Amino acid sequence: MELGKLLQELCDASGISGYEGEVRELVAAAMRPHVDELRTDVMGNLIGLRRGSGAEPRHKVMLAGHMDEIGLIVTQIEKGFLHFTEVGGYDVRVLPGQEVLVHGKTPLPGIVGSRPPHVLSPEERKKVPPMHELFVDVGLLPEAVADQVRVGDLITLHAPYTALRNDRAAAKAFDDRAAVASIVVCLEELSHMRHTWDVLAVATVQEEVGIRGAITSAFGLFPDAAIAIDVTHGDTPGVADTETVEMGRGPSITVGPNIHPKVYEALVETARRNEIPYQVEAAPGPTGTDAWGIQVARSGVPTGLLGIPTRYMHAPVETIDLQDVRRTGRLMALTIARLDEVDLSR
Repeated sequence: MELGKLLQELCDASGISGYEGEVRELVAAAMRPHVDELRTDVMGNLIGLRRGSGAEPRHKVMLAGHMDEIGLIVTQIEKGFLHFTEVGGYDVRVLPGQEVLVHGKTPLPGIVGSRPPHVLSPEERKKVPPMHELFVDVGLLPEAVADQVRVGDLITLHAPYTALRNDRAAAKAFDDRAAVASIVVCLEELSHMRHTWDVLAVATVQEEVGIRGAITSAFGLFPDAAIAIDVTHGDTPGVADTETVEMGRGPSITVGPNIHPKVYEALVETARRNEIPYQVEAAPGPTGTDAWGIQVARSGVPTGLLGIPTRYMHAPVETIDLQDVRRTGRLMALTIARLDEVDLSR
């Protein structure tokens, strides 16, 4: 598998929370060669099953990375200009001047406009314009816009995948399609390993608006253990080292009350045995990731969390190191291969 090509396909696709169909088809195509079964549940979660070699009934481990992305939605059409709000948490500072794609009757290219500085007061120039003062201009006359666009249509940023030097890349949706790609890496690695547990590879939906896909899929699957994968803040100028992890130094392994200590220990021990670089990240409360929804499903699921270092989160230029994605996938595969050794009791 060519990881860069997969990431480009996934990140260039559209898949705002609740509307993940386009990206789900791409994830399904990437998973299909490595799983025995593939299905989509009522919520839209994509679930791949790779059977283990153990005697039935086999234990099940769930891998979860969300495939939805943040985006925008049309709230009002005024004289051919589109007012909008966010689906998920956009950083409004990055929006003015961005190229976008309006998903109307047909996709329409547009730009995010705002009042130019020449007409602002000195005080207004010092402030970030609030989202309700921004608008999308698609270059059409009002009657043409009224024919093509409706309130509720989605808007995604047009921010193509950019390969950078040193095996790094920038794109609009590495949060969390980098994690989905790491699951594909894991499945490919497992094709060369013996593992006794069944593996449930889940590309979840609607994480950005409330971890909904993780909650419902974990309830339905009720695995014996789980590993959630998400992005975490990569080292960035002006951000304290205590709030970030280093790019290119492997995934973070989270520890804290949202994490089962034995799953954490299994991930750390596997990394040490196989000389996989890793970093430890402490989370004193809910992690805000799929791990939170999975941990409390039904009577509880022993859950771990891996983080892929990412700079400029929730911006159109989220930046990762591809080697961190590869290492995350390999760490999961090697951990799964030794789950029979792991005691998950408290």
